[in-house]
Amino acid sequence: MANGFRNRAERIALGAMATAGVGVLLADLLGWLDKMAPGGTLPKITLLILSTVTLFLLMEFDRLKVLDTMNAQVSRLDIDGIEGQLRRERYDGVTRVHPSFPQAAFIELLKNARWEVSILQTWIPNLEQLKTELTKAVTERRAEVRILLLHPSSLVADLRDRALQTGEAGRVDVRGSLELLKSVYDAVPAELRHKLQVRVYNSLPSIAVYKADERYLVSSFLHGRLAIQSTQLEIDGCETAMGREVQEELDKLWGIGRDVDLRDWQRSIDTMN
Repeated sequence: MANGFRNRAERIALGAMATAGVGVLLADLLGWLDKMAPGGTLPKITLLILSTVTLFLLMEFDRLKVLDTMNAQVSRLDIDGIEGQLRRERYDGVTRVHPSFPQAAFIELLKNARWEVSILQTWIPNLEQLKTELTKAVTERRAEVRILLLHPSSLVADLRDRALQTGEAGRVDVRGSLELLKSVYDAVPAELRHKLQVRVYNSLPSIAVYKADERYLVSSFLHGRLAIQSTQLEIDGCETAMGREVQEELDKLWGIGRDVDLRDWQRSIDTMN
């Protein structure tokens, strides 16, 4: 009822304003305004038109407030966040598939890592390119860095070594990775070295994982090919279906792994044997 009355009043006000405008134009063409002006008619007509416009705006004020509220609500919508949530729900957390390890992209993830970096590998063939950012993650941002490598004397290491051979002598170089991690350890201040943790596991490797905060890069161990040369699944979110599975595997292998003392990793490995 109130809305109907308002709409009728608005139409009447607009009609009156339009009629007044046409009337003033005709009066001006016929010369009537010159005759009426001495009596103050022209200022009254102008005031009438302005009052009509003001009345119309006042009647629309509530609607304008509603539009402002709607605009404010729309501007607060996190479009990127909603898109990311829908993608995680539909694809179980997989946001992208890379044909091989995206070195530059992972380095950027390392640069932005704030609390955790984890790597699960047999050995890390691209560690030389990552060690600078691994060092900065600990020294500059106090992030936890956890590295899981295959025990170099494991029977699985020998099997993986054979799987990688393609006509040339192959070698699962865990010891080379440990030597590079020792250089990272030495570059970290003494009071922060506990944040760099390395363990070796003696178990069948399932997947290779490179993790920075809640972003994972996951690949498989294929015959004749390094894991970083295989297809990589990029997963966003520890609470997604894929993210939970990968994190459970990381935690399981970390639980069965044995700590490596990087002060003398060679002696530490030999003691395990």
